[in-house]
Amino acid sequence: MREQETEKLRAVVRDCVTKHLYSSAIFFADKVAAFTKEPADIYMLAQALFLGRHYRRAFHLLHSSKIVDRDLRFRYLAAKCLEELKDWHQCLNILGDANVDEHGNVYDRNDSNLMYLDKGGEDHEINIASAICFLRGKAFEALENCVQARKWYKAAIRADPLCYEALECLIDNHMLTCEEEASLLSSIQFGPQDGWLSSFYSCLIKKYDKENVVEANFGELEKERSTSTTSDLSFIHTLKTNTDLLACKAEYYHQCGEYQKCFELTSFLLEKDTFHLKSTLVHLAAAMELGNSNELYLLACNLVKDYPQKALSWFSVGCYYYCIKKYDQSRRYFSKATNVDGNFPPAWIGYGNAYSAQDEGDQAMSIYRTAARLFPGCHLPTLYIGMEYMRTHSYKLADQAKTICPSDPLVYNELGVVAYQMKDYKKALWWFQKTLAQIPSPLGEMWEPTIVNLAHVYRKLKMYNEAISYYEKALALSTRSVSTYAGLAYAYHLQDNFTAAITYYHKALWIKPDDQFCTEMLSLALADECHNNIDTERIKAYV
Repeated sequence: MREQETEKLRAVVRDCVTKHLYSSAIFFADKVAAFTKEPADIYMLAQALFLGRHYRRAFHLLHSSKIVDRDLRFRYLAAKCLEELKDWHQCLNILGDANVDEHGNVYDRNDSNLMYLDKGGEDHEINIASAICFLRGKAFEALENCVQARKWYKAAIRADPLCYEALECLIDNHMLTCEEEASLLSSIQFGPQDGWLSSFYSCLIKKYDKENVVEANFGELEKERSTSTTSDLSFIHTLKTNTDLLACKAEYYHQCGEYQKCFELTSFLLEKDTFHLKSTLVHLAAAMELGNSNELYLLACNLVKDYPQKALSWFSVGCYYYCIKKYDQSRRYFSKATNVDGNFPPAWIGYGNAYSAQDEGDQAMSIYRTAARLFPGCHLPTLYIGMEYMRTHSYKLADQAKTICPSDPLVYNELGVVAYQMKDYKKALWWFQKTLAQIPSPLGEMWEPTIVNLAHVYRKLKMYNEAISYYEKALALSTRSVSTYAGLAYAYHLQDNFTAAITYYHKALWIKPDDQFCTEMLSLALADECHNNIDTERIKAYV
């Protein structure tokens, strides 16, 4: 076969791959490789076999060529074949022995330079060493060795900032705490043209800062307008309306408790891209908080139809049943979601919450502990463990359930509740004030209980004017809370303002007519008001 004919067949193979005609690609690549026996043509055939899902045959071809020991491309593709075959131990053996430290620095036992090869091609190519580190991380994660998986993912993103999948695994699987994520990003060496990527990655990590991280990062890009070209400015503007970035902003709204704002943004995103799964997950969470069962039902039906193999689909069904308070059914679907994908954090949290909603604390605690072990960077399992301890009046144990994310205001609120229940009111006051200091203004309805808690603390400390002020702030957020009206009435009662107390006791009883506390206190307030009027009349008569 002449060189011209060989080159023509190579072009045919490449064209078949781009047109997804893998059987044709395999047929012609096999003929080229048989004729030339060159490593590049053998690799081309192995690629065609891999894309055609002939993983065992592709691995056999690569392994028998003996080039796998000398060429990183061959080694990586052979390991990818074993990944598809779920042969994780053999996959790690093929990739070779190497050590990695906690910071993601790699030390190869065989060749100290091998893991630090510069990119062999153009700048648009991802470092093969980074891809190998990432594959090692996936293998260790599949073998449930989360510590090693975390180290190799960090090594992958440090070896090449363009290896987004490594960062995605670290973030989605909650392998790092807030501080560790920030430290990792600061250690990554971005290229001179990758400033936008650094800002984008900063938007992806946990967003518990008081300042809006998304807008702050892209505010920095705005400052570069004077030094940016027209094409750069167009690119930056495109990024600001990018679905991934807006999904990050929706996530931030959700964490701030601005559920309506979050829901509106995710609704817009799903109209724009119906199958954007990250937006879908945030949309589910917002709909849950808003009690929008109709939206949950429609979303769950569509997800199960389009993505029956995804944990998110069955999680959405569980969310629907949880929203309508059918906890047995919700538990069943949350469990199914964890079976489909054991590394899907929302399913574990929902599973535990479904047990907790039925006062089955032991099962809930078991699930939360499993989630805390699987997702060491996620503070929610630890937070819910603390809540369960409080529910069983184990306040000291609840206080010991320290959080991984110290900047989440919900954590401060729960620590305030613990201090309140232990009658340490000054400490409770400090925690509740710290909670409100962490929340962006204006306050949403989600934080109405925190304001009520703070008012209760002021009342316990006999600071009645401050207590009344915060009860009124709580009523501005929600007018359907019996405890708020009862607390406000009691504060007025303690100030001997019986008329105001009677008014608010009546409002509380209008919402809940059988409330025993308000019924008894209303009787006392009426009696006190009567005695006060009699005493006033006597004073007037005496004068």
